[in-house]
Amino acid sequence: MLKVTDLNVYYGESHVLHDVSLNVEPGSAVAIVGRNGMGKSTLLKALIGMVPARRGAIESTAAAHPLPSYRRVKAGLGFVPQGRMIFPQLSVEENILTGLETRRYTAYPGFIYEFFPVLREMKDRKGGNLSGGQQQQLAIARALVSRPKLLILDEPTEGIQPSIIKDIARSLNDLRKELGLAVLVSEQVLSFALDVADRLLVIDRGRIVRETEKHDLDIEAVRSYLTV
Repeated sequence: MLKVTDLNVYYGESHVLHDVSLNVEPGSAVAIVGRNGMGKSTLLKALIGMVPARRGAIESTAAAHPLPSYRRVKAGLGFVPQGRMIFPQLSVEENILTGLETRRYTAYPGFIYEFFPVLREMKDRKGGNLSGGQQQQLAIARALVSRPKLLILDEPTEGIQPSIIKDIARSLNDLRKELGLAVLVSEQVLSFALDVADRLLVIDRGRIVRETEKHDLDIEAVRSYLTV
């Protein structure tokens, strides 16, 4: 599904990602955990094509480097950015439609409202009037209408109350089971990562320093990388 080998990313002369390698198998869920500023968002942006990689390889059955980001999305990568980045002046339904390529599809799939019923109830409400959790569900729905093979989420719990975090984890697990999606998520909240992922990678100062299956997790060792 996705294979990343020795990925190096720079911002100017600052070396941000150092020889990052990872694999996401079809139908699997992988979480990248780490503190703020460790390179999580940069890694995901490099995968989707929003920032260039100076060295390394990104191979995917969905979309390959060095395609531009819009072509990676078209080929099967769905991206939910940090901060959600919905359109606040558009309605819920209009926001969802922005993720739809009208030349390929005449309507967005019905499963969107099945998995996120609150969006059906609020489909005529402006996106900016939703709560943080509802906006996050909207951002996920917008990514899903392109029918991705791999859904990539950057810090999906940021600014969201704990009860809604549980709902989002449950929805992602249901989506993965029903649609056969693979999921790659970056996260600081370890409990959420454990709820959605089969495998965890720890990133620290731009390097993957630990990789483990969830059932073999040394939770205290992982937590040591998440505390300040």
